[in-house]
Amino acid sequence: MAAGACQAAHPPQKHRRNYYAYACGFLASMTSILSGYDIGVMSGAVIFIKKDLKITDVQVEIIAGVLQVYSLVGALAAGRTSDWLGRRHTIVLAGCIFFVGALVMGFASSYGWLMAGRFIAGVGVGYALMIGPVYTAELAPASSRGFLSSFPEVFINVGILLGYVSNFAFAKLPLRLGWRLMLGVGAIPSFIIAIAVLVMPESPRWLVMQGRMSDAKRVLELTSNSPQEAVMRLADIKSAAGVVEEGDTVVSVPKKHHGEGVWRELFIRPKPHVRRIMVATLGIHFFQQASGIDSVVLYSPRVFDKAGLNKSGALLATVAVGFTKTLFILVATFTLDKFGRRPLLLTSVGGIIVSLVGLGTGMTVVGHHSQKVEWAVGLSFASIMAYVALFSIGLGPITWVYTSEIFPLRLRAQGASFGVVVNRMMSGAVAMTFLSLSKTITIGGAFFLYAGFAIAAWIFFFTLLPETKGKSLEEAEALFGKKRDAVPALAAAAAPGELQMGAKKDVSTIPPEEGRV
Repeated sequence: MAAGACQAAHPPQKHRRNYYAYACGFLASMTSILSGYDIGVMSGAVIFIKKDLKITDVQVEIIAGVLQVYSLVGALAAGRTSDWLGRRHTIVLAGCIFFVGALVMGFASSYGWLMAGRFIAGVGVGYALMIGPVYTAELAPASSRGFLSSFPEVFINVGILLGYVSNFAFAKLPLRLGWRLMLGVGAIPSFIIAIAVLVMPESPRWLVMQGRMSDAKRVLELTSNSPQEAVMRLADIKSAAGVVEEGDTVVSVPKKHHGEGVWRELFIRPKPHVRRIMVATLGIHFFQQASGIDSVVLYSPRVFDKAGLNKSGALLATVAVGFTKTLFILVATFTLDKFGRRPLLLTSVGGIIVSLVGLGTGMTVVGHHSQKVEWAVGLSFASIMAYVALFSIGLGPITWVYTSEIFPLRLRAQGASFGVVVNRMMSGAVAMTFLSLSKTITIGGAFFLYAGFAIAAWIFFFTLLPETKGKSLEEAEALFGKKRDAVPALAAAAAPGELQMGAKKDVSTIPPEEGRV
């Protein structure tokens, strides 16, 4: 009765939207445009680069996929850099590096200069892919973290679409000019991002790790859904960072954290829950790329050409792929916090398995007939569209959301960077082997191989990845085996007047995401 009366008197309140947090997450996630644009633009640019520079198919594979390998340098450096400089300035650095790389590629006069530009741009992409999701997850309130943390994948898809549009727009220009403009205009969004990010606040978690409590409190007040939530988020962050307080006085602040000793805690002597987090992180990044998304996106003009479309039709169909991929990522953006990570992820991968089998079947039939087989062409086209749509509602965005929210505070930046390293390694491996693989086992066989990886991915996700919907970053960490004391922490954070005369507060009346980080 008492609990029911309490619920009637204090019904759970619907959180208001914090548009300042939305704007910050939007700007930070725009760094992912850089990666997406390069993937999209290279799918068409390599056709003209091959003709102009007279390079072989092996060199085409290298130039298309090597940026993902080069991005390993940026991804490895980004974790430590963001612990030293802060999350915001690392985003600025990513934009500046890609800006230089895009200009070098745009003015490249030879294959060597083009490779140099790919290296510089790749470092910038590595920085961008790691820091955007981490910054957004650390800034966002739990009630909208899935929505905001999916923005990086949204902008990867926007970048891919812009790259496809750039290919189509500049395809009619003279050969020597067209592909250079396709690559060079990538400097424009990177410059805009580097300037825009300067108006954003620093991550409150990074500020706490540096002992800047008043700055962290100010940022949390701006990005939380209520003043009470800001107070509780700050208390949780201080607890995770090891800040000791007596009353309102800070009596102990750990040494400023710049990422020292993190590798040892992650790989040499990890605690059991950290080991499980690393397995989940490396696994989800591995399978995201092993399912073959870069082969579909990067080589879709060639796939459509093999399916029987002419060059103009293949480029136009590729634009349709980019539009579909971008449209469906918005579905994930608005449903992640409603349905949760696991349902969308498992549904997505299940659908990817079916679409890859369909694509493999269609391309196998096309490859065994000298004349155009209409139903096989239609099946191949429909399977590609289904694949990119299903990837975009689950496996694409959830990889970045999930790995940005499960690490302990001290390990988050560098732990997430290792996930990006695996992601880029697999992306480069897929992109740099697809043409050779398709010659060895046929294009259809390559997609059947990717379907096999997708089946393994579904089993891995079902077995090892718990749901993190609505959890604070500190609570999400607890799901992997650390002491589960999140609910007692909420009760302890209640106002002193709410626990009187030995009565226990009914925790069920606390709104499920109230005060979470």
